[in-house]
Amino acid sequence: MQTRPLRKRRGGKPPAPVTSGTKAAPKELRPAGLGIRLRHARMVRGITLKELAIEADCSESMLSKIENDKAAPSFGTLHRIATALGTNISELYAAANGNGDRVVSRAGERPVLMTDNLRTGKGLELERLIPYSREHLLQGNIHHIAPGGGSEAIVHAGEEIGYVLDGEIELVIDGQRFRAGKGDSFHFRSELPHAYRNIGSKMARVLWISTPPTF
Repeated sequence: MQTRPLRKRRGGKPPAPVTSGTKAAPKELRPAGLGIRLRHARMVRGITLKELAIEADCSESMLSKIENDKAAPSFGTLHRIATALGTNISELYAAANGNGDRVVSRAGERPVLMTDNLRTGKGLELERLIPYSREHLLQGNIHHIAPGGGSEAIVHAGEEIGYVLDGEIELVIDGQRFRAGKGDSFHFRSELPHAYRNIGSKMARVLWISTPPTF
């Protein structure tokens, strides 16, 4: 059996920041109540809004809006906030979903994590394949990515593997660019700065597995 390597391209600018999602995935899990959990985690740590804003590289005013559920953070911003608070995004959303021990997640019933970024208008949604639970070692999602949409570059511990179900994406791994189309797979260490975007003209869908859970 022949294999087709990912197409590699160097240079250029990194992908645009992630933005609010489209309606491709079946069921939304909006970040209602997320602000309360963030505020509680911050108070448990005993740090001020200003201190958290500095650690998470986020403005104090934006962080205040997020805590009061008046603004939804991008994935990159939420990841930095969670890391600064000593937790992860899965843990922050766990209370909203429950059923972490169920075996079968029905099509059309899986929760979809959506965030928003006011600076641009592209889309990204994560359809959760593995229910939220602090006991899980794996994290699995289907990434629904609108044309031009994608993720901000992040760094964290772990390892990731992906399989492109539809469309074409560009991965940026530690400054190197790779293209992956339908049927292609990829893997990399999460300690390397990584981001991606949909470079096609239609919705892209990517099956994405990582360990340990980050989102």
